[in-house]
Amino acid sequence: MKPKPPSKPQPRKPRRKSTSTSTSKSARSAQLTLADARKPTGHGGWRPGAGRPRGRKTVPHDARETFAPRHPLHITWRIADGIRSLRREPVLELVRAKLSAHARGDAFRVVEFNVLGNHLHLVVEASGKEALSRGLQGLAVRLARAINRLLARSGRLFAGRYHARVLRTPREVRNVLRYVLLNARHHAEERGQRLARDWVDPYSSAAWFDGWRAPIRSEARWLDRLRKMQRPTATARTWLLATGWRKHGLLAFDEVPGR
Repeated sequence: MKPKPPSKPQPRKPRRKSTSTSTSKSARSAQLTLADARKPTGHGGWRPGAGRPRGRKTVPHDARETFAPRHPLHITWRIADGIRSLRREPVLELVRAKLSAHARGDAFRVVEFNVLGNHLHLVVEASGKEALSRGLQGLAVRLARAINRLLARSGRLFAGRYHARVLRTPREVRNVLRYVLLNARHHAEERGQRLARDWVDPYSSAAWFDGWRAPIRSEARWLDRLRKMQRPTATARTWLLATGWRKHGLLAFDEVPGR
C-alpha cells in the first residue's frame, strides 16, 4: 500500500479579543475629560492646593534703578483719587514740618520740593537704594498720618509707589530743578493764565533756592515771612546738585518748563 501523504496543517484562526474588555477600555478613554482628570482620587495625581504656590495676580513692580550716592534723584508721588487738593496753606505747613524733621539726614535728604494739587515733586539725595527706600517710606507714613488727620479722613493717601528718576548729568539736574520749582508756571500757561515775571511759587522751596539768576525782590508779605523762616529742606551735598548744574546757567523766574 502506498503511504498516505501527510496532512497539511490547518491555519490557526486569529484569536478574537474580548468584546467586553475592548468596550470598557474605549469607554474609559472616551470619558476621561480634562474635568475628570482634575478630580482628586485619593491615590496621588492632581489635588487642590498641590504643587508650587501661585504668585500674586497683579503685575510685579520693576526693580528700582541702582545709582551712586553722587547722583541726585527726582521723586514724583501721586495722591490717591478722591482727595481734595493738597495745594493749601495748612497742608503746606505740614509738609514743611515733616521735611524739616525727617528728611535732612546723612543717608537721605530732600533738597527741593513742590506741592501740587494731586502730587508732590521732590529732589533728593541718598546714599543708596536702601537709604532712599527707607527714607521715603518713613516720610510717606508721617505725611499720610498728618494730612489725613488734617483732612479728617482715613485710608491711603498716596496712589501707589513713588516714581524715581536718577539724575546723572548737570543738564538733567538743571532741567529737573526748573521743572520742580517752576511747575506752577507750566500749569498756569496751560490754563491761559499769566503770572508776574518775578513770581515764585509759595508751595515750593523756591523762596530758599539760591540758584536764581536774579535776587527775589518781591515785597509780598507771605514771601517775607517765608524768607525769615528756617529753610525746611537740606542743603545739597552732591556736586551735581550743589554746583554742577550751574554750568548751564542759573534759573530765571519766568522760565516755563516744557516750552
